[in-house]
Amino acid sequence: MSGRDVLARSVGGQGRRVALGAALGSVHQFGEALVPVLVGVVVDQAVAGRDAGRLVLWLAVLAVLYVCLSWSFRLGARAGERGAEEAAHELRLAVVRRVLDPRGGAEADRLSGELANVATEDAKRVGAVNMALMSGISAVAGITVSAVALLLTSVPLGLIVLLGTPVLLWLGHLLSKPLERRSEAEQDRAAGAAGVAADLVAGLRVLKGLGAQRAAVERYRRTSQVSLAATLRAARAESWQTGLVLALTGGFIALIAWVGGRLALDGSLTLGQLVSAVGLALFLLGPLETFAWVNAELAQGRASAARIAEVLSAGPAVTGGEEPVPDAVRGELRLRGVRLGGLDGVDLDVPAGRLTGIAVTDPACAEALLSCLGRESDPESGTVELDGVPLTRLDPARLRAAVLVAAHDAALFEGSLADNVVPADAAHVSDAALASGPADASGPADASGPADGEADPLTARAMAAADADEVVRSLPHGAATGVGEGGRSLSGGQRQRVLLARALRAGAPVLVVHDPTTAVDAVTEARIAEGLREFRRGRTTVVVTNSPALLAVTDRVVLLDGGRVGAEGTHAELARTHETYRTAVLA
Repeated sequence: MSGRDVLARSVGGQGRRVALGAALGSVHQFGEALVPVLVGVVVDQAVAGRDAGRLVLWLAVLAVLYVCLSWSFRLGARAGERGAEEAAHELRLAVVRRVLDPRGGAEADRLSGELANVATEDAKRVGAVNMALMSGISAVAGITVSAVALLLTSVPLGLIVLLGTPVLLWLGHLLSKPLERRSEAEQDRAAGAAGVAADLVAGLRVLKGLGAQRAAVERYRRTSQVSLAATLRAARAESWQTGLVLALTGGFIALIAWVGGRLALDGSLTLGQLVSAVGLALFLLGPLETFAWVNAELAQGRASAARIAEVLSAGPAVTGGEEPVPDAVRGELRLRGVRLGGLDGVDLDVPAGRLTGIAVTDPACAEALLSCLGRESDPESGTVELDGVPLTRLDPARLRAAVLVAAHDAALFEGSLADNVVPADAAHVSDAALASGPADASGPADASGPADGEADPLTARAMAAADADEVVRSLPHGAATGVGEGGRSLSGGQRQRVLLARALRAGAPVLVVHDPTTAVDAVTEARIAEGLREFRRGRTTVVVTNSPALLAVTDRVVLLDGGRVGAEGTHAELARTHETYRTAVLA
């Protein structure tokens, strides 16, 4: 997909609105062009002849003309703006759909702020092309009517307009090329600055803890200065383009007025015709200035369309996989010869229905393992299987519903705590359900949720298992308390407990959690470890962590050392007999 395809898609999707806006805009321009013509008629037939009746008649015609051109402008502008906004909205949805595609790939080498900039500013600029196209067509109609009127008044004046306008348009197109290049660079730098800003804000607490605020500010200042320089270059290019086009336009209008004056002096034009010619020349300023604006909008729109096309045409991170996941998932995971990142030919079996701990000597191994199990990336070699079926054969979206990977740095979203724990399609859940504790722990887990207004046993059990019910009780408005963007109103430990409660509440057949308790105290961690074991009893659960408290409650622990399986056994056995394990977990 190219930028041209994005523009064609944007304009084609709003074809009816653009056509309606262009038609009404052309009516407006037709009326505007007729105004000086009618004024000239009034001068020749009413003023020069001192005919009061004709004067009243023509003034009434002018009044009707103004009403028509006023309403046509209002309705045409409304259609054009609606088309621009709808097109921008459709592009935003397309970008978001691509970013959220289960096969991934759009986010590669791009910060989240960059993608947000593409979905907002670039989509807005491409959508504005619809308005620019409508205005350009209307301007063409205005110039055509003016040229015809001038031809009927004077052939030389009409020929000047007909021959000079295409030359002006061509020069305007040439002058817009530097603006297009610099506009694309400006958007790239602005997106980079937005990405850095979002990255720094997201890690603000960590930066403060490390005392790295000054380095972070300096990083953003450098990025911002680069963005500012690109913006200034684009602004200079736009000012030069606009100034030169306006200068050329002014010279063109002056030529028309000069020729009209000479024709009036030698008697070829009447006084009324001269008034009409000068009025039409002044009217032409509007359409010609519109062309200058349209060229600038098209230049910026083409640059933004190219950036959107890069995102939409980005290759997927994982390919293939169309088979549905079986309804009855046992939850047995098997890795054979897996190589990816820090993994170097890993052979690993995760039994169904058991709680398995995985300790690592290199954090890169944990990241690569999570990426494989969540199918964020496919192994460079080897296979990962779920119940004997390679993950590469399964639909990624359905796979992730069956194998939920709860990453250590998962995000909380703007909204209440309850909104972040309970699925959007679940019924309303009260504070009592979220903070009631494990009173119904003996009952079966029912992921369907409660009837409206009833307590939700599954949610209450998940909150209690993650010790997040204590978080609810500590907040001023309970579960209805807003957590802020990224959960910034919560402490690190509170965020981790809410994230774990959300993962447990999902009720996936296979759950993989990564370091869910690094920010909580030892007592709370012990409670969470027991709660996790009880909640997930009988279902496949993998805990990737070096926490002794969590590993102690697992049925079996696997140590990944040097990218391979270095040891297996219970936590107590490995802690007693394996020195590398002791160093990784207990040191």
